[in-house]
Order: sequence, then structure tokens, then C-alpha cells
Amino acid sequence: MIALREIVYKVSIEAVIGSTDIPVHSVDFDSRKIGSNDLFVAIRGIQSNGHDFIKKAIEQGAVAIVCDTFPDEIASGITYIQVKDTNKALAFIAANYFGNPSSELQLVGVTGTNGKTTIASLLYQLFQKAGYKVGLLSTVKIMVDVAEHKATHTTPDSITINRFLREMVDHGVTHCFMEVSSHGIHQKRTEALQFAGGVFTNLSHDHLDYHSTFAEYRDVKKSFFDFLPKTAFALVNIDDKNGAVMLQNTNARKLTYALKSYANYRAQILESQMSGLLMKINDNEVWVRLIGTFNAYNLLAIYGVATELGLDSLEVLRLLSELESVSGRFQYIISNDKITAIVDYAHTPDALENVLRTINDVRTKNEQLITIVGCGGDRDKTKRPIMAGIATSLSDKVIITSDNPRTEDPETIIAEMESGIEPQNFKKSISITDRKQAIKTACQLAQPNDIILIAGKGHETYQEIKGVRYDFDDMKIVKELLSELGK
Repeated sequence: MIALREIVYKVSIEAVIGSTDIPVHSVDFDSRKIGSNDLFVAIRGIQSNGHDFIKKAIEQGAVAIVCDTFPDEIASGITYIQVKDTNKALAFIAANYFGNPSSELQLVGVTGTNGKTTIASLLYQLFQKAGYKVGLLSTVKIMVDVAEHKATHTTPDSITINRFLREMVDHGVTHCFMEVSSHGIHQKRTEALQFAGGVFTNLSHDHLDYHSTFAEYRDVKKSFFDFLPKTAFALVNIDDKNGAVMLQNTNARKLTYALKSYANYRAQILESQMSGLLMKINDNEVWVRLIGTFNAYNLLAIYGVATELGLDSLEVLRLLSELESVSGRFQYIISNDKITAIVDYAHTPDALENVLRTINDVRTKNEQLITIVGCGGDRDKTKRPIMAGIATSLSDKVIITSDNPRTEDPETIIAEMESGIEPQNFKKSISITDRKQAIKTACQLAQPNDIILIAGKGHETYQEIKGVRYDFDDMKIVKELLSELGK
């Protein structure tokens, strides 16, 4: 049990009814999880309003309520705390409840449109190889040293973040690498965390279903750097025009990385092959197993972070050469017929273009590039025609199919994608709604040495249709189909 007054330390309180000198057993923002002597934080979410469940939380045993508006009915013996922003209050409450674990390890946040998962995951991999106990909070999974937990969001809620950080500290973890999404920043989930550093990768078209304008999307990302402390570092991709924007108001130590511009951390691609890259990083050459210009940026950011966290720069280069690609990020297999099947999470126009240009840079042009692409339902609709346009302009054949249609009609999504195909490229494309059939068709069309790119879902092992998740693993399915077809 912890005193309520300790749990609400640093929370900006506007009014209190009752006493804060009471013991609290646990904290939650989900009324269904509230039990005896708990604190309930009423959050105004996109789909529901926690203020509607205050009465239910009290019935289930809550002794204290944090809300932005006092309810009409004030229950006797219950402490009510009014705050301006319950999301922000929850961030501090969660940190306090779990003993501010972020201050007990080196926490680095990675934000940007593309590259967050790769950078965070490979930093986890690199520091493990260097002999550290490491934590990871990513889209793909959550790692507490070597124990794996399922991830449900790119940036989890404040309670989940702090609960796992506490578990990491208790297990001797010294470094944690965390993806920081624009949703997570906007909803104040990272507000009370103490970061040792922040990384900005790039900014391109994404999440405009949530952020009404690109400027708002950019400014939300920027706010992450605005609140970094003086003790932290801010490492940004200065080749991206928004890199300098991220540094404008930060108190953190300002650092840059680039392939094209003068920067603290610089790199050059000397060779690019399907098996890897030969890079020069700050005047030292290194061969890495990842490919493409986008991965050169990712690896340079990793080199910068590891160096800033005190690792020897030559040792970091050695460790970079050992890193292996992240699940669903340019993950590929080569069949008996030398057909290369690539699975990549590319679900934004910029990411799709990067992957396709990377493939085109290393291929001989004597083979076909067959791309399978879809767009998710209930998400930013404006990128649908753009992605189909990019796929058909940079591929020999394109199969437009379902991604995660969620509550939308997949054929409507496909029609919206088709509207972005240039007339001269229309003959390159076919539309097959069933994703497995689309992959099978690509496998049937593929000849020896051809390349199949399956874009959009990457590491996901499900397909969400009308609120139901069905088992669906792109890599597993393409392996099985190529084998069945004797290729």
C-alpha cells in the first residue's frame, strides 16, 4: 500500500475533495480492473470516456478518483482529485506508483515515421552482444532481459510502460530502448519518464487520420525533444528537413547523423548488395548484413547512440557487423528456384518507396520484381492511392490486396488504392482481395531469380477482419506456397 499523496507527487492538481492521506493498493484507468482500495484515473479516450465509469469503479472498491471534471454525484468517503489533463496525471501517477524506474536505468526513446522498430530492436541486440542486460519496448515485442512479452501498442500506456521498466530494473537491466510513437507522445504516455537520450529518424506521410495535419504530426514529434532534460542527448537525422526542427527548443545535448550532410556521425555507402552493405562510418569501414540506404541511416543512428552511451567506437563497429535483421523488416528467403521472397512492414508511402528503391538498386534488372501491397482499414485513407502509385511505378508487376481491413470493406480500400495508379502503369497491376490468394498468384507468376516483395504487415502474424483476428503470417505462407509449387 502506498499513500495517495505520494502517488500524486508532481501531478498538477486543481481541486481535491476528501483526504490524500489514505493508503492505495493499486492504480488503473480501466474500471474493470479496479479492486478494493484502488485509485481509478478517468481517461477521455477515442472510443470511451473513463468519466462514465467512475461510479462503477467506486462500486468495485476504488477509494480515490482522478478526473478532469467532478461527477455530479460525490460519494461519501471517496477522495476526488481534479486535474486539467488526466493523461498527463496518469503518466506521473504510474511513474510514482512503480518508484520512477526510468531514473534507475539508461532509457533511450526512438521516434520518427520509419525506422523506430529497427533501431530500438537492433540497439537491444547490440547491447546484449556487448554483455549488458537490456530491455526493449517495441511494436514487435517487449523484452525484459531475455524474457519476451507480447506487445499490443507501439508505445504502451503509462502503467504498462512503468510496470515493465520496474520489472527490468528489478532484473538488473541497465539499458532500455523504446519506440516512441506520435500517439504515445500526444497522449502523454512518456511524459513522466526520464530519458537518457532521444533519436529522430525521419518524418513522412503517416497517421493523418489521427493528426489532422502534417504540421501537427511534426509538432507532436518535436514535443518529445522539447521535454528532454539537459542530461540527455538528442540525436537527429539532419538529412531529413525536419531534423533541425526537432532540435529547436530542446535542452538536451544536440547531435546529428547523416549520409549527405555534415554531422557529428557521418556515413557513406561504399557497396550495396543483396547480402549486405559496405559502409564507412566516421572514417572506419564496416561490412553489415542489412541492406539499403534506409538501413544505413538506421545503423548510423545505432552507432551514434551506442557511442553516446559510452561503448568504444571500434567495438560498436564490430558489433554492427554481427547484427541481424528484425522480424518483418526486409526479412527474406531464397527458394530452390532462386526466387527471393521479401517480407517488409512498409505501410507508409515513404517506407514502401525506400524498400522498392533498395531492391531496384541491387537487382540485375534481368528478373521480375513482383510486389504485393495493401492498406489497412480504419486508418489514414489519403495514403492509399499514393502507395499504389509508388508500387506500380517501381515494380514490374503489382498485386493489390487486403492488409488488415478491420471494419472496412477490403474491396473499397482496394478501389481507393487503384485510383492512384498512373494510366501507363495500370496494365502492371491486378487486384486480388484474398491476401493468401494474392501471395499464391505472385508465387505462380514468379520465375527463377525473380523477386517477390510482400509489403505492409511485416512481423504481424494475424489479419484483422470485422473485429476478428485470424492467424496470418506472410513469411510462413510464402514459404509454404513456394514449397507446394515446387519452386
